[in-house]
Amino acid sequence: MLEVTLRHRFDGFDLDLSFTTEGGITALFGRSGAGKTTVINALAGLLRPDVGRVVLEGEVLLDTQRGIWVPPHRRRLGYVFQDARLFPHLDVRKNLTFGARYAPRGSQGAGFEDVVALLGLEPLLVRAPATLSGGEKQRVALGRALLCHPRLLLMDEPLASLDGPRKQEILPYLERLRDGGLGLPILYVSHAVDEIARLADRLVLLQNGRLKAQGALFDVMADPAAVPLLGVREAGAVLEADVIAHAEDGLSTLAVRAGQLELPGVQAPIGTRVRLRVLAQDVILSRQRPEGLSSVNILPVRVDAVHPGDGPGAAIALDAGGDRLLARVTARAVRDLDLREGMGCYAIIKATTVAPGSIGR
Repeated sequence: MLEVTLRHRFDGFDLDLSFTTEGGITALFGRSGAGKTTVINALAGLLRPDVGRVVLEGEVLLDTQRGIWVPPHRRRLGYVFQDARLFPHLDVRKNLTFGARYAPRGSQGAGFEDVVALLGLEPLLVRAPATLSGGEKQRVALGRALLCHPRLLLMDEPLASLDGPRKQEILPYLERLRDGGLGLPILYVSHAVDEIARLADRLVLLQNGRLKAQGALFDVMADPAAVPLLGVREAGAVLEADVIAHAEDGLSTLAVRAGQLELPGVQAPIGTRVRLRVLAQDVILSRQRPEGLSSVNILPVRVDAVHPGDGPGAAIALDAGGDRLLARVTARAVRDLDLREGMGCYAIIKATTVAPGSIGR
């Protein structure tokens, strides 16, 4: 359990928020200047806030009213920065073992061989940091942090400096860390919706130093009120689906609660459970079940809420057999279709709009 309350004033910016989280990966999301790095630095002890209280696993790390401030080296937190910050004069093995020397004696945590296997570092151990790609450097930095046996791992925009292919290279390792049984809670800072949709269990939305929403990822992502915070072109729901077949034409069949989806680019084996990010702008609504469409991805849904926007659009919250979907349509479509809470309709999802890179384990 992590409890955070912070208030801090910079020149032209005020941070004032409180949130709690427990286990898994909690993503702090917000646009540049929202206060994400300020929060994570205060947790790490790299910033003394004007007013604050931080409690981790029942231990008070910071309480300005009681005069408690545990120094950074005693907090037992791992920190992975946007740039890997590896020691250039040490090879990968020595960079990793440098982290291990700071693990408390007798502490429980993954061993060297476990971390190397988890992150696929075996081929890199004798190489110098200068010879590594950006993704490889971040994997080494992550391994070094894990070998400190932290109680909480802080990751501040760890993929921001990577291009698209390098980001897709490291995301599976972060998924493996989340699902690998280490039981290590992670606070993950990002302004990239695609990353948090693949990785996070919980989501905390920040705007201008204030908390705007928090909760389970699937709930917050599908909340119409979150559309302005995520961005109208980035907003969309996250579904879990089971891979049940792969066809020779490159399409895969996935089962969701409301039916089946046919999607291209699914690399996961049959029987695997995956996450899908379905953008709100790519969901089409119909009062009747349509026929003669090129898309076969037609799901029966129920309208949970209609949320008018500031402009000509509206966000529609949908229940798809217990899964949550989000559609973005025009206000005219709301009127013409007479969309209202509780009514049944159909959601059409074009297969090619679900990017393969958004499909995560």
